Order: sequence, then C-alpha cells, then structure tokens
Amino acid sequence: MTTPNQQPELYFKHAPVVPRSIRGAFRNFKSAILLLSLAVYFLLPWLPWSRADAPSQAIMFDIPGRRYLIFDLTVYPQDIFWLSMLLFIAAVILFFITALAGRAFCGYFCFQTLWTDAFIWIERLIQGERPARLRLLREPWSARDKLIKVGLTRFIWLALAFWTALTFVLYFGYAPALVSTFFTGQAASAAYIAVAALTLSTYLAAGVLREHVCTFICPYGRFQSAMYDPETLTVHYDRRRGEGEQGRASATAGLRTLTDRHQAGHGDCIDCGLCVQVCPVGIDIRDGLQYKCIACGLCVDACNTIMDKMAYPRGLVRYDSEVNLARPEPAQVKLDWKRLKVIGYGLAIVLMTGYLVYDIEHKESFEYSVQQIRQPLYVLLSDGSIRNRYQIRLTNLSGSAETYTVTAQGLPPNALDLGNFPQITIRNGKSVIVQASVKLNPEAAEQVKGFTFTIANRKGEVAIAPARFFTQSEK
Repeated sequence: MTTPNQQPELYFKHAPVVPRSIRGAFRNFKSAILLLSLAVYFLLPWLPWSRADAPSQAIMFDIPGRRYLIFDLTVYPQDIFWLSMLLFIAAVILFFITALAGRAFCGYFCFQTLWTDAFIWIERLIQGERPARLRLLREPWSARDKLIKVGLTRFIWLALAFWTALTFVLYFGYAPALVSTFFTGQAASAAYIAVAALTLSTYLAAGVLREHVCTFICPYGRFQSAMYDPETLTVHYDRRRGEGEQGRASATAGLRTLTDRHQAGHGDCIDCGLCVQVCPVGIDIRDGLQYKCIACGLCVDACNTIMDKMAYPRGLVRYDSEVNLARPEPAQVKLDWKRLKVIGYGLAIVLMTGYLVYDIEHKESFEYSVQQIRQPLYVLLSDGSIRNRYQIRLTNLSGSAETYTVTAQGLPPNALDLGNFPQITIRNGKSVIVQASVKLNPEAAEQVKGFTFTIANRKGEVAIAPARFFTQSEK
C-alpha cells in the first residue's frame, strides 16, 4: 500500500524459481514425453525418404518448389483448406483436453514446457540440486565456482538453443546439404537470420523467462477458466483432509502419526513445502486453483513421496474435480466425459478428422482449367471458316512426372488443333499452359454450340471440361 506522498511501484523484483527434482509417476511421464518430443524434433529432418523428383527427406518444406513434402504426401498452396482444417482440429483437441483434464497440454506437451524442462535438467546436472543452486545464486559473481558453473550452464543452453534453431531451418531444405552450406558460409542469408533469431528466442524463453512466458506472455492461462467445469480434472489440494480443524502442522513430537494429528485437530499436511519446491512456476497448490498452474503433476509426486515416508494415505494433492472434492466422502477419481460440451468436442474432432482424411485420400492427382480467349472472341479466316481459341492450364499434383492427353468430344475430326503437343509431359508440382484452337466451317459452326475437352493421364484418370464455340451470329 502506498501513502499519498509515495509513487506506486510499477515493477517488483521477482525471485527466480529454482525447482527441486522429484521422482514419481508424473515425473516419469513428463520425462518420457520430453525424450520422445526432442527425439522426433531433432531426428525427423534426417529421416531418409525415397522421392523421384525431390531430396530424399521425409519432412521438408520446399519453399522454392511451393510445396510441403510430408512422407508420401505432397501439399501445395492450393491445399490451404487442409491447413485450416488441421488448425481447427488442433484447437478443438485443446478445448477437449482442457474440459477433461485442465491444462494437461501445458504440463506435458507445450514446447515452452519441454524446452524449459531440458534447460532445467542441464542446470541441475552442472550446478547440483536445489540447495546447491540456491547457494550458488546467492554467491557474488566474483566467486570462481559461480563463474565456472553458471558460465558452463549458459554455454550449453546456448548450444542447445542453437541446435534447436538450426534444426528448425533444416526442415526447409535438404538437411545434409544445408548443414554443409551453413557452416561454410554459403547458405542463404535467410537461414542465418532465422537461426540467430530462433537461438536468441529459445535461449530467452527456456533459460531466462521460463515461467514468465506461461504467466504473462501465453494467453492460454488467462482464458483457460472459461473452459473449466466443476467436473474438470486438475491438480487440487484436499483442504479438508490436509488442514483439519486446527490447520496444518509440522510432524513434530506427538504429531507424527495420523491418530495423534487427528486427535489434536490437525490435518495430514505436515507443511514440508516440498510441493512448492518442485513446482516449475513457483506456486503453492495449497492456496487453491490458480491460473499459473500448468497441471504438470509434480506436486502430486512430491506429496505422495512424503505421504509414503510418513505412512499416510496418498492423494492429499491429486488430480480431482471440484465436484468430487465437495462431497462429504470423495469418490474414486475418474474422467467425467459424459457432458454435453465434452461430447460435442469429441464429435467435432472425429467428424473433422474423418473429413480431412477422406479429402486427402481422394485428392485429385492434377488440376486443370479451360478458359476461352475472348480478345478476339472468334476469328473469321480467309477460307470462311471460324476459329475459337482456348487456354488449358494443367498442374501436376501426382508426386512424379506425368503425361497427359487432351481430346475434344462433340467436334468433327481434326477440328481440334493443339500445335505440336499431342501429349503433354509435366514435372511434379509444375504447371503448363496449352494453347488450343478449334476451327470449323460455317455449316459445322452453326451446328456445334458446345463441346467438351477430355483430359486424361496414363493412370486412366479423366477430367471433362465443357466449352462453347462462338460464331458471328452470337456476337
């Protein structure tokens, strides 16, 4: 509180969060997700994949070729609908998970969480466990031990951030060649700019800002409450069991067994503070549900560890719902999916995913368009015949070079003239414009009002495009 003569303090110094390591089911799950995610991210650009007309790389965003190569699937800019659908599905999955299990995505799968976890692991490996890191934090920079350990930690952070940024760039080119050109100074300037920007942002987000990204930058923590229900599972502290009538108390003499504690009116919480020490965002779960909580479950592991040592029942801190905690006797914890909102999210995910898969499976191997040249609309030749011209655009989306034939139905023989292109061979992802003309004598022109172009490839796929023939009488 400020007095009338004092200026309000706009900023306050935030004590850095130094989390303690813990073992348990949720920590093991987080570690497994971390290792799997980093392995997929760093190794996927190096996964070979046989291609006929592109580098042998499983995932590559071919910007010069204007296509995305994803295993056997080639995505072109005109397939932007797929990206829109994918983003919609991802958003609904996030809402679905939040309605069921709170911020489980933040706790286990978010890039910020994963990279921060990796940076904390490096910090702990070099500087030691939480007490040693806190002691190092209090030491002056003149201390030799601090300079060595903190300097080595930040150097490895920077190396990991650089590796992260370089790997991101490798998705946009053939990885072996791009690495060679990058370190020999022959890569495009965009590669160096991207690596520098991503190295800096990764280092700051995972090494310096950490929990501030979740608290102040990411909007999800702010609007997550709108997606919570009383039935939503998230990390809770069982206040009735932990506080009792007289509040929590340390396990001092006479307050070690549950019987002694309950007789004295105290709850099961021995106020060890381990749940606070392991929290990566530095909150106390015993203060109730908070927007800063990322539902990582580490406080659950910490509390269960203490409960096991004290021979108390587990679950003082656990994943549970407000509805269940409000009952006189909480029931067994379970996911409550029988809600209209959750069922709606799930149904939307299934339907949209099915439609997206169907659309990809039934993707056309080529695109075409037929346009009549209208300047002039028709030409009257010296022999009295009438000529119309057409522009046929073909785009090969088959994944390999393909040959096409163009014929016309509903015209007299030899009326269609394709120049010297009886067959058109197009490389994958490329487009070709074919100039076609139709010449008819006046008698045939009066009879032919409309006809069709037939476009076929070697696989037997056929497309039919209607066209009109204009004469002087239709001017």
